[in-house]
Amino acid sequence: MHIEPFGVEQWMNRWENHCELNLAETCVDSLTVDELLAIAGSGWAAVADDLGGMKLTYGAITGSEALRSAVAALYARQSADNVLITHGTIGANHLLYSALVGAGDHVLSITPTYQQHTAIPRALGAEVTELPLRPEQGWLPDLAAVERALRPATRLIALTNPNNPTGALIESDGLERLVALARERGAWLLCDEVYRGAEQGDSAPSIADLYERGISTGSTSKAFSLAGLRLGWIVGPDDVLKAVEVHRDYNTISVSMVDDYFATLALRHADRILARSREIVRRNLARLEAWVDAEPRASMITPRAGTTALVAIDTGLSSRELCERLLSETGVLFTPGSAMGMEGYLRVGYACATDDLDAGLARVSAWLRESDAVAVNNA
Repeated sequence: MHIEPFGVEQWMNRWENHCELNLAETCVDSLTVDELLAIAGSGWAAVADDLGGMKLTYGAITGSEALRSAVAALYARQSADNVLITHGTIGANHLLYSALVGAGDHVLSITPTYQQHTAIPRALGAEVTELPLRPEQGWLPDLAAVERALRPATRLIALTNPNNPTGALIESDGLERLVALARERGAWLLCDEVYRGAEQGDSAPSIADLYERGISTGSTSKAFSLAGLRLGWIVGPDDVLKAVEVHRDYNTISVSMVDDYFATLALRHADRILARSREIVRRNLARLEAWVDAEPRASMITPRAGTTALVAIDTGLSSRELCERLLSETGVLFTPGSAMGMEGYLRVGYACATDDLDAGLARVSAWLRESDAVAVNNA
């Protein structure tokens, strides 16, 4: 199967280990194992007892009952039977497209988005219509445009909510209208909810709780600060999970028993981890917003959820040129908008350690002032 290069991941693979301050990172400041155990009220002695006697077999193929129950508890109307554990959200999304979409199908993808939701269905032979979000609409979908783009034979509608990379959040009313449009056509509604739990206000409901053909994907990576576990999930109808299992046997079998163990521990204390995450994203977004307000050449539409923002900085450089210069001259890493079809913007990951965010933004401000000074001297 031929597939286009993954712009964001290629950028991160190239640069994230060669920067001083990573403001391209999209996870809430990662937890250490010690911090996780403190949140869970557990200790190394108990963990050592559990892991010491653990046989490192394949384990439960679809995920342990304990973990699937802990995931189901994050939703309003789900049980462990509606949960399938995967290798991250990235594995969940890939499996779903493999199981549900094929040559000749029509997929509507709301963009910008994580590139999986356009590249994979195209690689599988589907016709993909991209519906672009617009800043003048607050990066929220124009539902009349969604309706016009749908076809009687549309197989699947894909979106990220909270949106990656804009941080926009579709609330209940908008989601219900999307459900109504999907239901009219019998289309699947796939919502990548990996940033759910990192809101500035209240959470939106999960699409899996709103629609009988709604499918939610998520993971421990973003709002749960545990990307190193490489553990995600699909929440959806039984027939979808059964179809996915057929494909899963070819590329995953089971996740690591150790990952399953720590993810279960974390999700049993989801409320405490998410409280920490919301404190970080709310504090840090206020700092980013103040920085943008103070920088004459910067602008953004303030995110309502998630960990990323699209920031425009008027320098006359392309987004990639600007990111490369900032990296080489300041040590600060952002993601160029061109890597996700959003030229003219930088994606800023603002949920890192607050000190790193402050230091990185200060370096960029100094660089901008120096650039202005050089421009004046050369005039």
